[in-house]
Amino acid sequence: MAVRRWSDLSGRNRRLIAILVLLDSVLKAAALVDLRRRDVQELRGSKKVWGLAITFSNSAGLVPLIYFTLGRKKRG
Repeated sequence: MAVRRWSDLSGRNRRLIAILVLLDSVLKAAALVDLRRRDVQELRGSKKVWGLAITFSNSAGLVPLIYFTLGRKKRG
């Protein structure tokens, strides 16, 4: 199997990959900021585990989305 290089990709595919990387980075940053500001009683699970999962997972934005939907308890 031949290795594909960045230069081998079409312009459309390069743009798509760049957009997905940017989206993943923004979601990770937003999740980490929220995690840092949130009290531990407002979370489902450990801050340390969530932080590691958000930071080191290669998830195409899924782990931050899971954090926002399932990892946080409702306020109020």
